[in-house]
Amino acid sequence: MSKSLSEMSLEELWELFPIILSEHKNCWKDWYEEEKQGIASLLRSKDIRINHIGSTAINHIWAKPIVDILIEIPKDISMENIKDQLVSGGYICMSEEDNRKSFNKGYTNEGFAERVFHVHLRYNGDNNELYFRDYMNDYPALAEEYEKLKIFLWKKYEHNRDAYTNAKSEFVEKYTNYAKAEYKNRY
Repeated sequence: MSKSLSEMSLEELWELFPIILSEHKNCWKDWYEEEKQGIASLLRSKDIRINHIGSTAINHIWAKPIVDILIEIPKDISMENIKDQLVSGGYICMSEEDNRKSFNKGYTNEGFAERVFHVHLRYNGDNNELYFRDYMNDYPALAEEYEKLKIFLWKKYEHNRDAYTNAKSEFVEKYTNYAKAEYKNRY
């Protein structure tokens, strides 16, 4: 009998769920829209903002075929209550900090499902990913640089998601700061 995902070590999970990049697919936007509607009906609050983030939200670049979604809630809404609603809707809570929670959907004991989602729950204003997404979409040459960096790091860190993410962080932080300066208080 094989281990459940919750019983696996981080290294075992990284083996089962390696970094995989693919050419940009137009269906990612559709997957986001469908998942957004499901989340909105699950949470039923007009005060919650839901956005498509991550590389699948950047036009034309290679990405992990995982749709990242940012949910921002007002500070007067309980993050624990939202967590409970997301878990009841089929999401698995993967990490929790004081003001941040991450969830996923589409991970199975056999590997990735056809559609995979990462959901990031935050309070309003904790949304640097929106600035980075918009900056990359507004400056396609920079998005192409980002794509090249991701492809370069892909095989090096295929089975170490944290190292892959950390190796991109300087680029992401640099251009997020440029975006925040240019776009001021867009979000």
